[in-house]
Amino acid sequence: MNTKLLKSVIQKRKDDQHIPPIAGFIFAIILIGAIKVAVLLEAARVSDLTIGAVMLALIGIATYFLFAIKVASQWEKAIVLRLGKFIGLKGPGLFWVIPIIDTAVMWIDHRVAVTSFSAEKTLTKDTVPVDVDAVLFWVVWDAEKAALEVTDYNAAISWAAQTALREIIGQMTLADILVGRAKMDAELQKIIDERTTPWGVTVQSVEIRDVVIPQVLEDAMSRQAQAERERQARVILGESEQQIAASFAEASKAYINNPTALHLRAMNMLFEGLKEKGALVIVPSSAVDSMNLGGLSGMVAMAQNNLPKEEK
Repeated sequence: MNTKLLKSVIQKRKDDQHIPPIAGFIFAIILIGAIKVAVLLEAARVSDLTIGAVMLALIGIATYFLFAIKVASQWEKAIVLRLGKFIGLKGPGLFWVIPIIDTAVMWIDHRVAVTSFSAEKTLTKDTVPVDVDAVLFWVVWDAEKAALEVTDYNAAISWAAQTALREIIGQMTLADILVGRAKMDAELQKIIDERTTPWGVTVQSVEIRDVVIPQVLEDAMSRQAQAERERQARVILGESEQQIAASFAEASKAYINNPTALHLRAMNMLFEGLKEKGALVIVPSSAVDSMNLGGLSGMVAMAQNNLPKEEK
């Protein structure tokens, strides 16, 4: 019977991860001492009933130390109930409880937790179905409220975040969602934090990971963006033509009363056109008279005919 009791105690020790190794060490020392006491009593010819009583007493003391000593990690707080009533938070570190009477019902993690949530096929304000994925960063700041005010604060936070995301999507147009993610993140954080504060949980940040729109709408938006870019390119080209025309008009004023300058400009144009071998220069007929290009072209032709063959 003592063997069965010992096995059940050891199994319980393995199941409870918050029992520190020192408790098992004390349990082992007391158990070894109980065996030695039993041997001595047996040698002293004490009755079996007395030996059994002593053994049970020592095993009971060892079991008390095994389950009375608990330890909480640096980032944990233990919720301790005494006969079903909350008596306080324990930890981090080593603490004592009264077995059977006291119960550590929950261990609250005070580190920053990450919860991913999404809203699928949710209609925007302009009736466009979108899929949105987001990540929530939150932390428990009041372990007592997290344990006593809500059944499962992890599940409650996830559902609160999902409903808030659907609510925000329904209030925004698709364009606002695509270009205003920072504003959407701030609104989500505010709404979720208001819902989780009574549970002892605060939201540090919310980040939108991805926004997926229907493929047909995505193609239409791509064509629209391409058409917009072409329109802007045409507008820029037209503005450039206007600036060039204005520059030419301003430059022409310098040649109105200065035929010598116009003649020099014509010579420069012909030179630029003919300095490359095999170049073909096309001169409008109106420019021949206005810029006196007829004489210049004849002079250029005569000069080319008089060049040596190896230079042509």
